[in-house]
Amino acid sequence: MRYRRLTCLILALAALLCGCAGTHGPTAGGEVIGDAQVPQGLLGGNDTGTAGPGAASEDLGPYIAPEYADAVFHEELALGGDGVLIDLSGVEQGYVAVSAVSDKRLKFQVIKDEATYNYDLASDGAPSVFPLQSGDGEYRFRVMENVVDSKYAERFSTSVEIVLRDEFQPFIRPSDYVPYSRESACVRKAAELAQTAGSALGLVSAVYRFVCATVTYDAQKAATVQSGYLPDPDETMQTGKGICFDYASLAAAMLRSQGIPTKEVFGYVSPDGVYHAWNMFYTEETGWVTVSFEVRGESWNRMDLTFSANGADSRFIGDGSNYSDLYFY
Repeated sequence: MRYRRLTCLILALAALLCGCAGTHGPTAGGEVIGDAQVPQGLLGGNDTGTAGPGAASEDLGPYIAPEYADAVFHEELALGGDGVLIDLSGVEQGYVAVSAVSDKRLKFQVIKDEATYNYDLASDGAPSVFPLQSGDGEYRFRVMENVVDSKYAERFSTSVEIVLRDEFQPFIRPSDYVPYSRESACVRKAAELAQTAGSALGLVSAVYRFVCATVTYDAQKAATVQSGYLPDPDETMQTGKGICFDYASLAAAMLRSQGIPTKEVFGYVSPDGVYHAWNMFYTEETGWVTVSFEVRGESWNRMDLTFSANGADSRFIGDGSNYSDLYFY
């Protein structure tokens, strides 16, 4: 198999036919695409995932990550009432934290302009963290309680004008969709890979190689996953199996923990309208970018790790225009 030299990079991860839990998560459905394979020569360097694009040396030195960016629920700073607490202390850092107690199902809405993100919210008071992915402006937050069937009524809401420290804040921190901590195994692995990565691009290369070589698509899980499913990157790494949500969350956790802004993207991939999850990352050298390489003479213009790792038909990649980005986490 021949690969063209990497021209620019995007990390897009996931697995075919995995869909959405609740409002924007995974749904049932899927098929076996094959065992994970590391595309030799795609990112340059050696087979261990330590070298960056076009690298000629195995020892590139360390990539120095910036200070770890966390996302924490501060109950003492939260506002609300009647069992609902919304912590706005982290909004400049790109996230909102919420906790609620109810004997009914709960939803949490993040609303800005025409964009509305709906999330499942735990009813036992366990705090959740969600990104402010729509940039600067006025946000409205609503905790919604199930009334009957699929109908919900507002339990508590608040609005706030937000100016982020910078556009990357929502994509460098943990959240319910990309859960990790300083002690997570995936974070320790990312830090290990960073020791010989040489640069941010080198670390992206290393993380790509690691996930591609160690995680395979779980068709049974895709066929049985329930609404409300949330990924566990450490579990994905431990079991070596996952669906699109798991792939995307693991890569995002590893890269974010090392200070590389990474988006978890949900949308549709033609020609079959597959609901899918993948990632995009940012470096100072490249910005938010795409990749172009060749497989068996057919041009793939958008990198998708699950497709690449599992040897999917290139018609699902196309020229990139068949990817429809809908939601970012």
